[in-house]
Amino acid sequence: MTAPVRFPRFFVTSPAPCPYLPGRSERKVFTELKGPHADSLNDALSRIGFRRSQTVAYRPSCIDCSACISVRVVASEFAASSSQKRALKANDDLVVTVCRPWSTSEQFELLQAYLAERHPEGGMTAMDEIDYADMVEHTPVTSYVVEYREPSEDGVTPGRLVGACLTDRQCDGLSMIYSFYDPQSPRKGLGNFIILDHIRRSVEMGLGYVYLGYWVEGSARMQYKVRYRPLEKLGRAGWERMAPEDQDRLIADAVAIPARKRASAPRWARTG
Repeated sequence: MTAPVRFPRFFVTSPAPCPYLPGRSERKVFTELKGPHADSLNDALSRIGFRRSQTVAYRPSCIDCSACISVRVVASEFAASSSQKRALKANDDLVVTVCRPWSTSEQFELLQAYLAERHPEGGMTAMDEIDYADMVEHTPVTSYVVEYREPSEDGVTPGRLVGACLTDRQCDGLSMIYSFYDPQSPRKGLGNFIILDHIRRSVEMGLGYVYLGYWVEGSARMQYKVRYRPLEKLGRAGWERMAPEDQDRLIADAVAIPARKRASAPRWARTG
């Protein structure tokens, strides 16, 4: 006699200020990932727009707003742009290691430096080392941390850590849960390279996609995601290819954002 199928129970959060669009509120629907079928549940939920955070899968469920759109790169058809090819060339000497999901002080220090410069007003800046360990280690699914290190002089001892990404292995792709890198590194395109490496890695593993999470049109910090072609977005009818002309427009807007920031920033301000 087979055991009865247990469907997950879903819950909804109370409204809170939206971290992406000023003046709006956000609400999430979520469920717990646990037990021997956590991987398959996470796979199924990711295909309908859920993301994982520790032992929870969630997706936006906002009233009168659908700005958060799940996007994924079609890895097998990806074609690097000129700037992406430069990022690959500039960073291809990095030593890339797939590690078990275990946090280290070195990773945490790198995360702190990244958040302080790139997202100083974000909620993650309040994380301590225990919070970071929870983010990395509390996973009921197949996960790992991909580390990016500079080559060492002797080729034996680990080089300096300049990037890392918490990644989930799914049945049809790699899901980039959170990536961070050295914001003061003289290397160009480190963040870009981490995504490109995941695309390359996905192809080598025979997986179809790299999941980039949510894209929010109008949120400046989310626009880098539209630079990877071809890109699919999740709509009411399922996953659909973003039209080339729409992606051309969005890429042009994304490229213009740093220029507008530089033009409006005081001379002493740092540019990222």
